[in-house]
Amino acid sequence: MKIDNTFARSLVPERTWPVFLDLIVAAFCLAGFYAIIFVGRYWFSRPVPEVFIDRAPSALPLYAFYSVVRTIAAYFLSLIFAIGYGYIAAYNKRAESLMIAALDILQSIPVLSFLPGVMLAMIALIPGRQLGIELGAIVLIFTGQVWNMAFSFYSSLKSIPRELREACAINRFSAWQRFWQLELPFSAIGLIWNSMVSVAAGWFILVVCEMFPVGTRHFRLPGLGSYLKTAADAGDTSATVYGIITMMVIIVLTDQLVWRPLIAWSDKFKFETSDSGARVTSPILHLLRNSTALGWVRERTIEPLGERIYAGLARRRDAPIIRQMPERTARRIGSLSTIVLALIAVIAVALAAVRALGLLHGIPGSDYLLLFEGAAATFLRVNASLLIASLWTIPVGVAIGFNPRLAKILQPIIQMVASFPATVLYPIIILGLYRIGIGLGIGAVALMLLGTQWYVLFNVIAGAMAIPSEMREVADLFHFRTLQRWTTVILPGIFPYLVTGLVTASGGAWNASIIAEYYPIRDKIFTTLGLGAEISAASDAGNFGILLMGTIIMALMVVTANRLLWRKMYHLAETKYRLD
Repeated sequence: MKIDNTFARSLVPERTWPVFLDLIVAAFCLAGFYAIIFVGRYWFSRPVPEVFIDRAPSALPLYAFYSVVRTIAAYFLSLIFAIGYGYIAAYNKRAESLMIAALDILQSIPVLSFLPGVMLAMIALIPGRQLGIELGAIVLIFTGQVWNMAFSFYSSLKSIPRELREACAINRFSAWQRFWQLELPFSAIGLIWNSMVSVAAGWFILVVCEMFPVGTRHFRLPGLGSYLKTAADAGDTSATVYGIITMMVIIVLTDQLVWRPLIAWSDKFKFETSDSGARVTSPILHLLRNSTALGWVRERTIEPLGERIYAGLARRRDAPIIRQMPERTARRIGSLSTIVLALIAVIAVALAAVRALGLLHGIPGSDYLLLFEGAAATFLRVNASLLIASLWTIPVGVAIGFNPRLAKILQPIIQMVASFPATVLYPIIILGLYRIGIGLGIGAVALMLLGTQWYVLFNVIAGAMAIPSEMREVADLFHFRTLQRWTTVILPGIFPYLVTGLVTASGGAWNASIIAEYYPIRDKIFTTLGLGAEISAASDAGNFGILLMGTIIMALMVVTANRLLWRKMYHLAETKYRLD
């Protein structure tokens, strides 16, 4: 199904000089090549744990470049992990329950809990090079990006219509063909929109990842996050404004150069049998499709390589199977290796658990009581933020997903607002809350909402865009009323995406509590009763026992909620609300 490029043609004439397009592509390729060399030189230089941050505006381009590189590296790491993890969890029945439970636990662990171990491990892994510190920051950004992408891909695989799977089986697709021609295209819309919110989450935690203490040591990396944090701590308003403007420019360019073309490209993977009329368009995608150089590369390398791979898979599938050993012997060897690997994993986990439990020895009972009281307070704030987020994101997300013209106007704005790190606004909001007498107890809900509502909104938009056009046309044909349209078409259609959004928003809200409930401004710390506040305070003080116990309690609460509520919602989405 072809994409309407009317808007693109209005900006780029049809008779655009092909050489001009090729020059643009070549310029981007050369810039990327130079950027790789520049980053490589910096990463393999001698380590400088605490870099001096220059607040002059002239330093911003270099700092912005470093932050963009870290975010891109963390995103691609997240994408590879999400696809691999989601694929195994969706198709391996034995490992599915364990893998989804592990995903629940990992998404509930706050970044500050990962921070000391990850940073020290990376520095020890690559000593004497800046690469160790940089990889530590990238892995920390990865922990804030990956979980909703993994949930999205897993949920998409579980909701693929049965007739599409049967068509692949009838045509004797290999697993490789099925992945590239069915599973990845079907999940493309949800994966792209979750990628957008993942990158936004990466910007959200950038300040934490570029400037942080580990025990008695302090790490400060050159980047936009550390620039904004340094400017805020120094009370330098002009530097803060310059940093915010730079971040806005990066977000707008990312939207126009990356996300808009991807959204327009993914529109062709929509599961429908009729043309929906208006389509999302992108001038950048039009340029790429009309580049002579890229077309030559595609025709001479990518397409022939794909044909050879598929032909080889077909020959291998049709060739007679030559067994190298009896089937029983192969099974025994496979079972024995599995048992050995399982024993090694169990022993390693047991030793690590014993070491970890040793950190909990000596924690007084009053600290346990404070942790449980804080957990109850944070639990109420998390659910309040989810409720408030759902009340406005569901109708707004459906409106954007159903109306491409509205999406063309609002999507860049939403992307910019979502990518803007709410931590930059926290000092202003916190001081304002205290001036009007609200305090951080209730105000933390607003702070958590700033970082979590986008998970729900972006997933609802993806779900609304994925609803087949013929379903909406039938609703128009039978003159469904508004309530009837919502209950029979909209809510069932977006339900799998909504569940993914709420699950990841819940984990994001728990993570956001470590900043929303405990925030230092200059020489003063604003805090309130909450589990996030206890974890943040323990991290600052280097109290690893309290840090570990708080993380365990947070993970247990998130996993319990997922088991009692969200897992049932996922099952309902997989069985009842799927496009079969």
